[in-house]
Amino acid sequence: MARFELKLPKMGESVAEATITSWLKEVGETIEMDEAVVEIATDKVDSEVPSEVEGTLVEILFDKDAVVEVGQTIAVIETEGGEVATSAAAPKQEVAKEIIAVEKTVEEAKETVATPISKTSESGKFFSPLVRNIAQTEGISMEELDALAGTGKDGRVTKNDILTYIENRGTAPAPAKVETPKAAPAPKAPVSKATPVSVNGGDEIIEMSRMGKLIAKHMVDSVQTSAHVQSFIEIDVTNIVKWRGKVKDAFFAREGEKLTFTPILMQAVASTIKKFPMINIALQGDSIVKRKNINLGMAAALPDGNLIVPVIKNADQLNLVGMTKQVNDLATRARGNQLKPDEIQDGTYTVTNVGSFGSVMGTPIINQPQVAILALGAIRKVPAVIETSEGDFIGIRQKMFVSHSYDHRVVNGALGGMFIKTLKETLEAWDVNQDF
Repeated sequence: MARFELKLPKMGESVAEATITSWLKEVGETIEMDEAVVEIATDKVDSEVPSEVEGTLVEILFDKDAVVEVGQTIAVIETEGGEVATSAAAPKQEVAKEIIAVEKTVEEAKETVATPISKTSESGKFFSPLVRNIAQTEGISMEELDALAGTGKDGRVTKNDILTYIENRGTAPAPAKVETPKAAPAPKAPVSKATPVSVNGGDEIIEMSRMGKLIAKHMVDSVQTSAHVQSFIEIDVTNIVKWRGKVKDAFFAREGEKLTFTPILMQAVASTIKKFPMINIALQGDSIVKRKNINLGMAAALPDGNLIVPVIKNADQLNLVGMTKQVNDLATRARGNQLKPDEIQDGTYTVTNVGSFGSVMGTPIINQPQVAILALGAIRKVPAVIETSEGDFIGIRQKMFVSHSYDHRVVNGALGGMFIKTLKETLEAWDVNQDF
């Protein structure tokens, strides 16, 4: 027998620690290769730590809610055979071989489903990232996956379950839901959902989700840290609306991407930041850190109502096509809980679209340690005075408000106001005859 130390893996350049949210295995239980052992959370991204070996879990070193540093041993697994290296290359090579084998297995029928596989089905079944990736690559629908009788803990579908189903898929009908030999406990509710508790008078006490607590603390800390000031400006985006309406079908035909207003606006923001580098800073004690890269955070709403901020790295270096692909990809994977920890790190400036909820304007809270955040309001048709060489007249224009919150400790009103004035000039000068 040999003992294998399961360590918290490296999850990105800037991720140093994670919180244990749930142990999926108990001491004494057997574990398969690649089977998820524990669920962890880094700020806003939830993920799992799979086992690199096959064996029996003999020791758990950290309790639920403990904060663990990358590289620390979190559990010990007893394996058959000789000595097993501690999270060494050999087990990782075996994992790589199995992943290659999985890829070969699914290569024969590589039709990707249009809708990403969710982490949790409507019936409450949880699916690991490996199972979801195999299902999506193979073209297995959520209904098929939900119908599989899992052999893992609490009826979870394991890698072997889905690979067996793939092998028999061509000859056998889709499996019907069956009762497991032993009465399985009710599926666990997702960590992010709170269970309401009835109290006197018909009221309810609802426990805040882990993500909700993190966001609440982050917002309070930001308000207590930064001296928030807001500037507002109205922008005429009529030319942009006309241009998008004219080219969006051709854009989709050529690039395979839907062209929304978001990448157009994000590209304009990135170019404006380049003209005002002192907006792209952070305050560290009494020192100002001037950021080299322009990394745009893009606030996205999740199905449970919480927000997450994926980051577009080096946004000023992207053309409109590149920006559109980045925006669409990050937004889709954010909604499917498929972002990697690195993809929500290192933002230097944040943009939030309050207009997607119909709001005309908002006063967003700065995303620390940044010093500014921009809120995009809804685009509306409004009557406006139009100046011409022949005189002024009233016409219908497409307009939007943008709200700029900035830290008055380091960004004064002149800089904060000039920033959005330049953004306005950039967007209003849009050429309706340009290509994309």
